[in-house]
Amino acid sequence: MALATKMLIMKTYNNLYSEIYNMSNLLIAWRKARKGKTKKLYVIEFEKDIIGNLFQLQRELIEQTYSPKPLVTFILRDPKTRKISKSAFRDRIVHHALCNIIEPIFDRTFIYDSCANRKEKGNLFAIKRFEKFIKKVSKNGERKGIFSNNQVKGYCLKADIKHYFQEVNHEILINIIKRKITDEKVIWLIREILRRGGRTGIGMPLGNLTSQFFANVYLNELDYFVKHKLKAKYYIRYVDDFVILHASKSQLEIWLHQINDFLKRELKLELHPEKSRIISLSREVDFVGFRNFYYYKLLRRRNIKKMLSKVRYYKLGNYSKVKLLESFQGWNAYAKWADSLNVRRRVIKEIYHI
Repeated sequence: MALATKMLIMKTYNNLYSEIYNMSNLLIAWRKARKGKTKKLYVIEFEKDIIGNLFQLQRELIEQTYSPKPLVTFILRDPKTRKISKSAFRDRIVHHALCNIIEPIFDRTFIYDSCANRKEKGNLFAIKRFEKFIKKVSKNGERKGIFSNNQVKGYCLKADIKHYFQEVNHEILINIIKRKITDEKVIWLIREILRRGGRTGIGMPLGNLTSQFFANVYLNELDYFVKHKLKAKYYIRYVDDFVILHASKSQLEIWLHQINDFLKRELKLELHPEKSRIISLSREVDFVGFRNFYYYKLLRRRNIKKMLSKVRYYKLGNYSKVKLLESFQGWNAYAKWADSLNVRRRVIKEIYHI
């Protein structure tokens, strides 16, 4: 029996399928799917007969004739190259309808420091927790050897799971879900969504709402192993990146091997050998978009380059002023969490030719 099962008194849920295809739920799912996309042609086309299309979708779900349409895949370079897959709009409605019903069931089982794709969590929440943990481990910045090497006490295991979304095993995921969801029709729908998204029995597409949710369900097994089996106190996970802070480097080395063994054995995954390492808290720790030091944090260089490239596209006439300013507002709000005053001033000068 898996660790997450042992650690909880597991309540199971049946008769959920009718809640998914209930028209009230489908209407909520449609509103969520269209948010911020009302001018897209595929949304406009669907909404020419919104009632008819929603009833058709409901009928397919009731009769279990629903089948997701092929994904549209494109390459995104920002600057890291990623393959993003877009589902058809009607399928995104189904994804929201499914998550509306089953996500609250699983979210209650997630650890506090699972930070991605959850309400009132996110990368800024993860950074606040990291700042709190680094102070705990280092005893508020107490230094050792202050006249020699000026080192902050403590270490961070910074780890990344290799090709995570490409390697999620469907049967393992389904078996994890079945511990909570015993409604076979819900399981059928999940299988249909997974079947469309990856290789036979393996993988989930980047870009799907369901992939984000299933990612947390799958790695909740890792979270329980780290927190309850290894008893690591200062652990934070954001999708497939995680950190563990501890005063002892040797303890982190032991945990690194134990975690990799657990991932291979239980989840058919492994840590990225080049991106998983132990770092002194005196040095930079790259985590959730920031270069974190004890006394300050900086933006990633590629984050700055990405914003400056948008300014460059605007100057070349390939980007509208409205779109640029919208991008800058979002970037600026994010950048303010780092020590970035000079960088933000530089970007403003570039935009307004100051």
